[in-house]
Amino acid sequence: MAIMKSLLSACKEVAVPSMSFPGGINMETFLPRSRKDKVVIVMGATGTGKSRLAIDLATKFSAEIVNSDKIQVYKGLDIATNKVTQDECRGITHHLIGFADPNVDFSADDFRHSASQVVDSIVAKDRLPIIAGGSNSYIKALVHDNIEFQSRYSCCFLWVDVSLPVLQSFVSKRVDQMVQAGLVDEARRFYNPILANSTIGLRRAIGVPELNHYFQNENAKNLEEAIEEIKVNTCKLATRQLQNIMRLENQLEWDMHHLDATEAFLKQGFEAHEAWERLVARPSSLIVRDFLYDEKEESAPNFPNIMTTNSVITPPSMNTMVNAVAAVAR
Repeated sequence: MAIMKSLLSACKEVAVPSMSFPGGINMETFLPRSRKDKVVIVMGATGTGKSRLAIDLATKFSAEIVNSDKIQVYKGLDIATNKVTQDECRGITHHLIGFADPNVDFSADDFRHSASQVVDSIVAKDRLPIIAGGSNSYIKALVHDNIEFQSRYSCCFLWVDVSLPVLQSFVSKRVDQMVQAGLVDEARRFYNPILANSTIGLRRAIGVPELNHYFQNENAKNLEEAIEEIKVNTCKLATRQLQNIMRLENQLEWDMHHLDATEAFLKQGFEAHEAWERLVARPSSLIVRDFLYDEKEESAPNFPNIMTTNSVITPPSMNTMVNAVAAVAR
């Protein structure tokens, strides 16, 4: 931990004294630019494991997580919005999750303002901000449409990807798990017939409008149709998010590190855990390590808690496995 704090401190900007000479020449023009502070951004479609990866990284580095999911920012509907649980957080501090008024829109501009302040506060503590979420409009507003952010921060983009057919099958099963966890009762408590057609704030969340139709005429057939509609709309969301990520990568020329987690989603138990570590968690840790410690200038330190390619994977505990199964859906 002491090594990591030293590492993050080394990444902070260094103040350059102002130097001027007769004739109006400002020597700051000729001095090398100071280093920018570092931010890690975890992107991916819904259900690909963004939160799991962010938490994995935060346990290896001195980091805090900033949520960038435009639905998870709102208070309420924890099942429908698939928020991480306290156990899944593993003691890692999370920001901008479950705090906004569910009856008021929290726009991309609102996120840019709030996230900028949170990132500043995390960096001020010599900790690493990890921004994770599926709302690409939020990320674009913060990183691309924010000149001040660009001038202060250097970003490392991690893109967690899963083959679309595999992901669509997975999120459909996840909807069934959410129903078993109490999705319908949760939505019923949130239901307001006067606002049944509203698309403001949290009422835009997938699961709310679909179940509103069911609550207006409750019977088994309507419930079955509502659940199927939730699955279809979730798959459509995943497709749109994937397309948006590809568009951002191409149009904005963001240097994204692509991490294919498909194999981890096709396996079960320890084999799934091993595949996730090998294909996603371990490569990401090495990418972030190199990002934080610019190897072009000096060699990177050896972090004992970051596994190398030849490391032996220790079988996880039962609690770890239970949390991993739930977290992979984030």
